[in-house]
Amino acid sequence: MSAATLPAPGPARALELPALGPARRLKLPPWAERTLPNGLTVIAVRRPAVPLVELRLRMPFARAPLARSLTLAQALFSGTSGRSAMDIAADLQTVGGGLGSDTDPDWLSVSGNCLASGLPTVLDILAEILSDATYPADEVAAERERLADHIEVALSQPSHLARVALLRRRYGSHPYAEQTPGVDQVRAVGAGHLRKLHADRVAPAGAILTVVGDVRPEKALDQVEAALGGWVNEASVRSTPGVPAVAPQPLLLVDRPGAVQSSMRLALPAVGRSHPDYPALQLANLVFGGYFSSRWVENIREDKGYTYGPNSYIEHNAAGSTLVVAAEVATDVTAPALLETFYELGRLSAVPPAGAELEQARQYALGSLRIGIATQAGLASLVSAYASFGLRLPDLAGYAEAVAAVTPDQVAEAAARYLSPLRALPVLLGDAAAVAGPLAALVPVERDQP
Repeated sequence: MSAATLPAPGPARALELPALGPARRLKLPPWAERTLPNGLTVIAVRRPAVPLVELRLRMPFARAPLARSLTLAQALFSGTSGRSAMDIAADLQTVGGGLGSDTDPDWLSVSGNCLASGLPTVLDILAEILSDATYPADEVAAERERLADHIEVALSQPSHLARVALLRRRYGSHPYAEQTPGVDQVRAVGAGHLRKLHADRVAPAGAILTVVGDVRPEKALDQVEAALGGWVNEASVRSTPGVPAVAPQPLLLVDRPGAVQSSMRLALPAVGRSHPDYPALQLANLVFGGYFSSRWVENIREDKGYTYGPNSYIEHNAAGSTLVVAAEVATDVTAPALLETFYELGRLSAVPPAGAELEQARQYALGSLRIGIATQAGLASLVSAYASFGLRLPDLAGYAEAVAAVTPDQVAEAAARYLSPLRALPVLLGDAAAVAGPLAALVPVERDQP
């Protein structure tokens, strides 16, 4: 049949989607917990899908000197009295394992994995690093330069600069306000600084080790105690003061001359995972901008084409939580994009989600949770994160049940309490000459320089 004789297309048929099924109860895997005499809390979870084990260790590191703590995390595996960095890597490879470290304003974290049969070996290596890291000067110098290079690259990225501006605006004089050290500060860190910081702060008191995988929980606890029970350091745990409330302020405009895009950030109030409002707030955030089918994404991406990937999320820290709204928008539509953002924030409490809209967000939240805990790595990370806020696996199941029970009225109440545009703290990085005038027609504007 030629193209000329093809039949004319018939009327379009609406695609009928099956109804969403009821939410299933979250089934928890077997787990056990033990606090060792040295103060280390150990949580072991059985997930035998594959013969591997995931480890997550979190040690309190609040208010540690920023440049030194980041360099320490970079150089933690640079050597011990008995092993060089190469020896550590080679010994980990013999059991199919690996270890890495990171730090944030609250914790020094170690993560890794290995064959289940290699867990004792990895624990022995970890114990040696925690008790006897030597920080050789040449290794520290190399890791310090890598970190400095990484910071230099980050400071050239608009998204990073926008986050820096938002943190300073949001937290003021609070320790969370500064999370990126200067390159010169990093290059001033020496091996002696790291040895002292390690001795002062790398301690078992308040630390949490999570082990997830093809293990028997009680046996895994015994293995951890045999390896790490001798880790002793009497350093005291330091805490971070509570964060200030999100206070509405004029929009802070950080000039980036000639920028073709504006980086828009808003901070809004939020609550932690254990707060009764958290399930409703989580759904309110999803409906607003927390996933691809949200109202905000539909408005400024799908309908108007102002941006490619807007998103909103709740950022949890030990001292408090904040809801962050983020988008990169074209310079010439900066003011309209901000206007639509405020519109969608305000509309959520006035027109709460109901029916299919709410159920879709609910199923996304519950489905994401199930996907997140379907793998050993995902389950280990989530259990570790929950444990750092004093929560355990049953709290995870309780959260799922609470999300399943949230009503439209509760979403509207959470939206009015936390997502109101009147509560927003806005920051924008962009070409001030092009955007200042239109923005000033919408909101009060203060100028700053990066």
